[in-house]
Amino acid sequence: MTPDEFRAAGNAAVEWVARYLEEVEDYPVLSRVEPGAVRAQLPPMPPESGEPFEAMLRDLDEIIMPGITHWQSPNFFAYFNGNASAPSILGELISAGLGTQGMLWATSPAATELETHVMDWLAEMLGLPEAFLSTESGGGVIQDTASSSTLVAMLAARERATGFTTNQTGELGHLTAYTSSQAHSSVEKAIRIAGIGSENLRLVDVDAEYAMLPEHLERLMLEDVAAGQTPAVVIATVGTTSSTAIDPVGRVGEIAHRHGAWFHVDAALAGSAAILPEMRWLHDGVELADSYVVNPHKWLFTNLDFSALFVADRTALIKTLSVLPEYLRNEATESGAVIDYRDWQVGLGRRFRALKLWFVIRHYGVEGLQFHVREHLRLTRLLSSWVDEHPDFELAAPVPVNLVCFRHIGGDEANQRIMDTVNASGEAFFTHTKLDGKLTLRMAIGQTYTEERHVRHAWDLITKAAATG
Repeated sequence: MTPDEFRAAGNAAVEWVARYLEEVEDYPVLSRVEPGAVRAQLPPMPPESGEPFEAMLRDLDEIIMPGITHWQSPNFFAYFNGNASAPSILGELISAGLGTQGMLWATSPAATELETHVMDWLAEMLGLPEAFLSTESGGGVIQDTASSSTLVAMLAARERATGFTTNQTGELGHLTAYTSSQAHSSVEKAIRIAGIGSENLRLVDVDAEYAMLPEHLERLMLEDVAAGQTPAVVIATVGTTSSTAIDPVGRVGEIAHRHGAWFHVDAALAGSAAILPEMRWLHDGVELADSYVVNPHKWLFTNLDFSALFVADRTALIKTLSVLPEYLRNEATESGAVIDYRDWQVGLGRRFRALKLWFVIRHYGVEGLQFHVREHLRLTRLLSSWVDEHPDFELAAPVPVNLVCFRHIGGDEANQRIMDTVNASGEAFFTHTKLDGKLTLRMAIGQTYTEERHVRHAWDLITKAAATG
């Protein structure tokens, strides 16, 4: 493809994306294809000769689009939001065009230094402790997802608990890990990958608001120490996946410190709300954390994948993950004056992700980002009030940030029917969880383009589905 051909195809691709963003509200939110429907339309063998770009765009419309669930629809209220924005998309485009491999400072100094700077910006914007800044003992690094961030923290915790010997000997000793029974499944996955094992993961009881009980955590840790175990890591959650419960971070952190355990805070969704001064209470106690994760690809308009992991002591992370073969040796690395982010993650290769958040921050400004997050919180409170006022619905959990968990009083069968009816309409999409063993409907409000009219329409669909049951 010549530069001129690329220019023409690129213009067509950008126009396609722009048109998609204009029209996304009109698409059925949830894909309606049957399993295998997309593959059935694809040729069994790859083409022998090259095809024109116009044919690719045509198949994108006719084959791929029917199989897309539209996460960028303003009527998407499922799971947690995975919002994007135009400046983020453009940053991704330029990153792809540069094709940078940012594993070392030497392989693209700008990729490393922009990442360091943007992560410091993000820490300041969220009011995080100074220890998480690159100018102090720690710093931030971009991972693909919170799952990877949790794994990296888990590995560092494992090594510190064993005196940084496990990487060499393979001997784990008797390590244990602790998290809330409401924590994300990525915690157990990380425990398995790190070699600590699911049987050594202790699930801590929660209170009536689904937040971790510090007293139970303390009891579990004391029992393990008495049995000869070594507490390695404690993970608190600021905004659990099921209900956005907020663990008492300060008290949990104090207990973790008393037992010498690494303290990780998972604020993948809710942490973004701390861009608002009035929401900084979310970070009470985070100064005790050894590591902290927040995902701008959930609620700061930066498209997937972009997970921000901060550590208070970068030395522990680097000591855990650094392997330096001869073919990667270079003068800058040997000088100790630069950051090599390959030592802050599991993999070696690194995309130039920092461009996306850089573009987003510069386009919106801090005030613009605050405006949109604050509006999402307003809409969430509005929906919560409608649920609270309706005689046939009830709130199932507190609403600290942008998720409303609610139930119809008719029970699980009625709630399942309501959800299935609304989702089948294509006009909105939301999902469920189980709280106290009861099927619970959940609506997350944080999509880039969601306005009050979309939330109101979704609520109308829900109440009509309930009334026709």
